[in-house]
Amino acid sequence: MRIAMWSGPRNLSTAMMYSFGSRQDFAVWDEPYYAAYLAATGLKHPMGDAIIATGDVRAEHVSERCIGLVPDGKPHFYQKHMTHHMVEGFDRGWMKNVVNVFLIRHPARVVASYVAKRENPTLDDIGFRQQAELYDEVRDMGGTPLVIDSHDIRENPKGMLSKLCELIGLNFDPAMLSWPAGGHREDGVWAKHWYGAVHRSTGFAGAEGPLPRLSPDYEAVAQEAMPFYVKLSLEKLSL
Repeated sequence: MRIAMWSGPRNLSTAMMYSFGSRQDFAVWDEPYYAAYLAATGLKHPMGDAIIATGDVRAEHVSERCIGLVPDGKPHFYQKHMTHHMVEGFDRGWMKNVVNVFLIRHPARVVASYVAKRENPTLDDIGFRQQAELYDEVRDMGGTPLVIDSHDIRENPKGMLSKLCELIGLNFDPAMLSWPAGGHREDGVWAKHWYGAVHRSTGFAGAEGPLPRLSPDYEAVAQEAMPFYVKLSLEKLSL
């Protein structure tokens, strides 16, 4: 089984990768298209030069690996994908051959978390528009994409992960609920900038509190993202 987990940044995506990476039967891959995305767009990101130097900038080769041999001889392959990395012109045909899951989070929480690491995000930086478009593409391919909300995972990790596993034909493994502090050996080179909180964690954080208050400029970005979030939230898994 190959799982493509699609989210924007700051969506609990790294914790989810650690969760699946805690299983003995899964290999994981951290943001396969990041280098290709930066090379194609010319955007400046923290540690951008190192990301391009250590990653594969050839999107077609990344696509081939997504459906190629699973690393380390494992039976299953979890791929943590950022929706905004799939820029126009990157092949999406391989998505027909994987289980596509869409991980969502309220835009206000995403923006508040993102700006702590990189200032002045635009709608395209946080991936909501691209997430909704990719969801529709999977549907158009004849696929049945699943949607899961990070808020629900944090509120009930065992329940939501058990439900997800059931729907994709996978046995739930209690190992998914915890991991060692300090990161994962498959972390991308960018981990030192973005993954501080999850590196200190040993499991999913507890339920989230009230929505954060944003400055007017950042609130405007969150509001731009809301229609895409609402669209997918209507399809999300529930217990």
